Amino acid sequence: MSTMHCAVIGYPVAHSKSPRIHSAFALQLGLDLAYGAIEITPGTFAEQVQKRFQEGYTGLNVTVPYKEEAYVLADELSPRARLAAAVNTLHHTPDGIVGHNTDGIGLVHDLTERQSVELHGKRILVLGAGGAVRGVLGPLLEKQPRELVVTNRTVLKAEQLRDIFAPFGPIHAASMDDLSGTFDVVINGTSASLQGALPNMPATVLRPDTVTYDMMYGANDTAFNAWAQSQGVTRTLDGLGMLVSQAAAAFTIWTGLTPDAEPVMTALRRELTAVT
Repeated sequence: MSTMHCAVIGYPVAHSKSPRIHSAFALQLGLDLAYGAIEITPGTFAEQVQKRFQEGYTGLNVTVPYKEEAYVLADELSPRARLAAAVNTLHHTPDGIVGHNTDGIGLVHDLTERQSVELHGKRILVLGAGGAVRGVLGPLLEKQPRELVVTNRTVLKAEQLRDIFAPFGPIHAASMDDLSGTFDVVINGTSASLQGALPNMPATVLRPDTVTYDMMYGANDTAFNAWAQSQGVTRTLDGLGMLVSQAAAAFTIWTGLTPDAEPVMTALRRELTAVT
């Protein structure tokens, strides 16, 4: 069996855990996989992607800032990628390059399967209106929540997402100041946690039994989750599980094999904890 070649591409990319995750999946399933991290200089994305596929690569994971460029480059798009207007997984097939988006699948799998959080019939608040949020709204609405509210500092962006996703379920847009009532699940899709900052969200939307979820993760609680805990929330989750689950979905697209994400997740969590 010949070696399968895959990689994660982005700028920067040295920090990515994708090589660690996919190599673990391959080892688990006895697959001969060479998986690397390729930093692509801005302005050369399409050229570099085509070069890798001409060299025989099977798949590429796409991280910031290239998910929109990957969307444009793909010859064919999965329904989720088309709706998200962003691609995080490229698959080289005999018919061309197929673009997928597994971010939303990863989030929903982590919430519902790994963490046993019920989304059906629940009131969900999503903070932010950027590409990360657009990528998860479709899969969240597939779970048939009672209401999904998108809030953003610039409410116009939230309203644009509402208009795009309105055919798929009960989605609404609101400014941070206009949020009313409490929510069962609050998902932070802003990048504020990367700077240790907080979105300007009123604590009145939280209850002690609200589940908060930050798409970011780290060795310690994110700023968002630490704040939620200070407001009395008893269950706070981070995005490490989303990372591993979206990687597992990409791995399955390329190989047709389904890895067991749990031991990989456990190992990564242990490594993060050991850093502190």
